Amino acid sequence: MALTNFIEELRWRGMLQDSTPGVEEHLLKAPATGYIGFDPTADSLHVGHLVQVMTLTHFQRCGHKPLALVGGATGMVGDPSGKRTERNLLDEEALRHNEACVKKQLERFLDFSGTNAARMVNNYDWFKDMGFLRFIREVGKHITVNYMMAKDSVKSRLEEGLSFTEFSYQLVQGYDFQWLNKHEGCSVQMGGSDQWGNITTGTELIRRMGGGEAYAVTTQLLTKADGTKFGKSEGGNIWLDPERTSPYKFYQFWLNNSDADAAKSALIFTTWERAFAEDLIAQHAKAPHERRLQKELAAFITTLVHGEAELKAANAASDVLFGNSAEGLASLSEKQWLDVFEGVPQAEVPRTSMEAGVGITDLLSEGTGFLPSKGEARRALKEGSISVNKVKVGEDRTVNTEDLQAGKFILLQRGKKNYFLVKVVG
Repeated sequence: MALTNFIEELRWRGMLQDSTPGVEEHLLKAPATGYIGFDPTADSLHVGHLVQVMTLTHFQRCGHKPLALVGGATGMVGDPSGKRTERNLLDEEALRHNEACVKKQLERFLDFSGTNAARMVNNYDWFKDMGFLRFIREVGKHITVNYMMAKDSVKSRLEEGLSFTEFSYQLVQGYDFQWLNKHEGCSVQMGGSDQWGNITTGTELIRRMGGGEAYAVTTQLLTKADGTKFGKSEGGNIWLDPERTSPYKFYQFWLNNSDADAAKSALIFTTWERAFAEDLIAQHAKAPHERRLQKELAAFITTLVHGEAELKAANAASDVLFGNSAEGLASLSEKQWLDVFEGVPQAEVPRTSMEAGVGITDLLSEGTGFLPSKGEARRALKEGSISVNKVKVGEDRTVNTEDLQAGKFILLQRGKKNYFLVKVVG
């Protein structure tokens, strides 16, 4: 694979924050090995991790060999960078489970075969037999306390209090880089800009423990156009695990990006070539109401993370809200019903009443409370503004179990956007 300029790739994508001198030239001389660490504190990555996942992806696409370090050892310690309090530490069994889950997700982005195949490494492998005394004798003696105290990640926590465990984190991570440099020929460590202190401790440790080429590259911390943290919704993190965040919600997250956020995301979270990405952004700027950029972005990332079948299902679910097709409802699973109509007013109705059949006027009013009275229900029906499962109905309509979708739902609607979900129980 021919080498392309990785630093320039990060630069035009708006990702580059800092780098140590000489790294651009180093990466153009020959294929290099570089790594990013992921602490396995959960059994899934989330959208906040994707900048680093894509950094490794771009690194590999530029002809280099990426290592994804899953921190089985450092996950037991906890990185203080960017945190105001010490986090809970996990036991080994939980960490092993989380590592396996993270590896499976990374395989969607990185090629683990070929000449520059990606590899997973686990720092537990080189720390498990290293006792405390050996560590402070062989590693700790090379870095002064003054050096460690000067790091922002330490200084920012001194008032609140910093445990020795967290204080030692930068030395532990620094040794990761030294070990990988010595045993894997790894010359580049990458990470978010909040990791600059930890990464440069690694380059310093390599220098003091025998030399070897070592470089640091950090990417900008991503925030939304309004200044808030990227990767979160009202419900919390947007996860890559479909059990935590459904493919539909994942798709909607990207679809609902603001124009400014979508333009930024299109460069960072895709492998689109520069000309294509910039042309798409320019086209979007001319007709932002068409939201073509958001649609292309959501389609690309959803397919990458969840596959084409889930993208089609997410599209079908989206069409239900904005289209008039009754057929679309029939294609939704129970989980998709709950995802699509989350936040929509809802009521439960006993299955026995549905088996007997309920007049539409009663269902709209006393049966569910969708409309305040029977009089209001009759007026809406005469106006022709009421639909059951996307089909307009009149006053003579009876609703029964034949109307159930996914075995338990009925969608009531007044006008184009006023929805109400009936759940049949029992």
